[in-house]
Amino acid sequence: MAAEIQPQPQARKPCLLSKIEAFQDVVSTAVIIPKEDGVISVSEDRTIRVWLKRDSGQYWPSVYHTMSSKYFCSLFFHPQYMFICKLYLCYNDFILSEDYNKMTPASTYQAHQGRVTVVLFVLEMEWLLSTGQDKNFNWHCSESGQQLGTYRTAACVSGLQFDVETRHAFVGDQSGQVTILKLEQDSCSLVTTFKGHTGNVTALCWDPVQRVLFSGSSDHSIIMWDIGGRKGTAIEMQGHHDKVQGLCYASHTRQLISCSSDGGIVIWNMDVTRQETPEWLDSDSCQKCEQPFFWNFKQMWDSKKIGLRQHHCRKCGQAVCGKCSSKRSTIPLMGFEFEVRVCDSCHESITDEDRAPTATFHDSKHCIVYMHYEPTTGNLLTSGTDKVIKVWMGTNSICCIHESQFRNASTQ
Repeated sequence: MAAEIQPQPQARKPCLLSKIEAFQDVVSTAVIIPKEDGVISVSEDRTIRVWLKRDSGQYWPSVYHTMSSKYFCSLFFHPQYMFICKLYLCYNDFILSEDYNKMTPASTYQAHQGRVTVVLFVLEMEWLLSTGQDKNFNWHCSESGQQLGTYRTAACVSGLQFDVETRHAFVGDQSGQVTILKLEQDSCSLVTTFKGHTGNVTALCWDPVQRVLFSGSSDHSIIMWDIGGRKGTAIEMQGHHDKVQGLCYASHTRQLISCSSDGGIVIWNMDVTRQETPEWLDSDSCQKCEQPFFWNFKQMWDSKKIGLRQHHCRKCGQAVCGKCSSKRSTIPLMGFEFEVRVCDSCHESITDEDRAPTATFHDSKHCIVYMHYEPTTGNLLTSGTDKVIKVWMGTNSICCIHESQFRNASTQ
């Protein structure tokens, strides 16, 4: 009788497929062409290039277009349209031929009085959303080019997402705040604002199925905001040592992919029940041993003891002294993939199962400035300060390989 084949745990490590290195300057943004072995890149050397993979396995440019302005900051690609943000004042609309060998300028949108930071095309609404350093959030009709509305933000915007079903725009800015706006054809209304980051928001990602918003920040953290639950739940996720540069969500595998400027790529398992981190409690003395903290002069005088420095347990939120919080532990379900300070009693309550990681960590070996995820193939693209684009085999392909190996083994 043949031995029973047990399926192996699915690996989630991205594997490098290709590198594109023919750039004179940093690639500020790039995208994988859906259902094609191709890449579109926008570089600070003023070039827009469409790369197609040849039979040799190498990428070669089928389109090489030089812009009059040197500065670009954003690219949004749809099979029917391509929008390039110039650094100042406007963005351009290009039409790509079906064979990706020709690029034709279509329209120019004069949208802002300063640097354009993000542009987003909403096909269902035929809207172009854009933000700029002039602190304006605008939306245009993509057919007529007419500006439909504008909203003045509190700070320069650095992240933008849109939900078609509710017409909610999610706007992240450099103050660390995320604003939710309800857009109409020619007006908008403020829904709410929330802030959890100590640094500026650097990336936003919206999952319309689970109705969850992810925000990344220069404070190295990611926050998962439960918009659909309407309970204001915010779960912090600590897995980077540097500024978060990009966020992508793979809905089919329930994984969040994040990258940071030090080259780290983290793949988070979001198919788990995560816990909200507790509020830090205020106290004038250690809530474990009752020793006074150094500002509590009365208790210090009465007890004739030197005041201690205050710390907080990341699991229970209690204010504790260093002696009562000498232990460290990971708490992955609370988002702490690195070891953090916990009080001694919480440390004893944390089991090996509680310490099981919910994320995997990978080194891209270049300092990432931009990341793009292509959901139909599951492939990932990163561009770095080394002027190199890397294309990675993502979770879709890896799962297919494992499933194929399992089927082949079971038939032998």
